[in-house]
Amino acid sequence: MSLSLDARMAEARLSARGIALPKAAAPAANYLPYTMSNNHLFISGQLPMQEGQIAVKGQLGHSVTVEQGAHAAQICAINILAQAKAALGDLGRIKQVIKINGFVSSTADFHEQHLVINGASDFLAEILGDSGVHARAAVGMASLPFNAAVEIDAIIEFEEYGSGS
Repeated sequence: MSLSLDARMAEARLSARGIALPKAAAPAANYLPYTMSNNHLFISGQLPMQEGQIAVKGQLGHSVTVEQGAHAAQICAINILAQAKAALGDLGRIKQVIKINGFVSSTADFHEQHLVINGASDFLAEILGDSGVHARAAVGMASLPFNAAVEIDAIIEFEEYGSGS
C-alpha cells in the first residue's frame, strides 16, 4: 500500500499555515510519550503546551470560552503531530488517525465539549486530509493536569518503512 498523498503533504500544509512543529514534549511522570504496536502509534495525552507553558488554563463554562478551548484543542493536535513525527520520523508515514480522545476541563453545566474538540478534529483533517479524519470522544472533566483546559490523546495507524512508494 502506498503512503497517503494527504499525509505526505502534511509538512507543506503546516508550513503554509506558518506552523512549525515543536520539539515533542517529554513525559511529566512515569509514562512514555508514545508506544508502538503492530503499525499503531499510541500517543499519550497532549496538553496545550507552547514554549514550555500551558497556553490555555482554566475551565470551560467558567473562565475559558468555547473559542479559547477550540484553540487549546488545536495546540494539542499540533503536539500530537510533533509526537508522531518524533516516533515515525516523517508525517508521511501516517496512514490514518484512528481515534482521538478529547478531555475538556469544564463545569458541570457546560455541554459543548464536542465544539471544543472540533478544534483538534478540524485541524487534523485540514493538515492530513482524509488520513486525519477519525473517530473520537469528547469528555468533560472536573480538572486536568496543570490546570490545562484540554488534553487529547491519539491512536494513529502508520506505514512501515519500505511498504509504500
